[in-house]
Amino acid sequence: MIIVTGASRGLGRAIADRLQKSGKEVLGLAREASNLPFEFKSCDVSNYNSVKDVARELRREKRELEGTIHAAGIASMNLAVTTPPGTTQKIIQTNLVGTINCCQLFAPLMIRRLSGSIINFSTIAVALGLKGESVYAASKAGVEGFSRAFAREMADFNIRVNCIAPGPIKTDLLKGVSEDQINAIISQQIIPKDFSPEDVCDLSEFLIGSQSSSLSGQVLNVGGV
Repeated sequence: MIIVTGASRGLGRAIADRLQKSGKEVLGLAREASNLPFEFKSCDVSNYNSVKDVARELRREKRELEGTIHAAGIASMNLAVTTPPGTTQKIIQTNLVGTINCCQLFAPLMIRRLSGSIINFSTIAVALGLKGESVYAASKAGVEGFSRAFAREMADFNIRVNCIAPGPIKTDLLKGVSEDQINAIISQQIIPKDFSPEDVCDLSEFLIGSQSSSLSGQVLNVGGV
């Protein structure tokens, strides 16, 4: 089984759909959802106890966990000095603390079988230092730092940890971002093209599978920086 967080929409939904179609057993997590083609459990990744409840249930059911993909996240385009404190807290709590919660609580399900793959999500905004995304980039820079260290901690258990850092991909996360802003970011990529959710699905499928058994502790920027 593979857990995908943020599975009700956006990249999480696209990745969960792809894995399901490829024959994987998928468990999607999100705060709420309906009419999904895969198994779903309600979970708020920013809440430690909510994630703990899911992990406890999976242990009780003796489910075999092959990997986790932590795609749940939120963003806000704003200058740091004009970002409300509540927004800052929500972004950090969801993106960084939420990722840590999932890694802490789901990794033991893979440790007991001595294999697994974890994919965390960052953003190209970290490498490019994008104006107007300082708080969002800070939350994801934390994810990158955590992932590199966590990869070393998990190495003895044959569990790999990597990050995918997409450029601007048209999902709900980009609502309110103008076409000019999106094009300005794309122009800074090594491959200056508009990537799709399918490109991220391809990379996720590669990293979660045995083809990428030599990769851990890496951040893969979609589009290149």
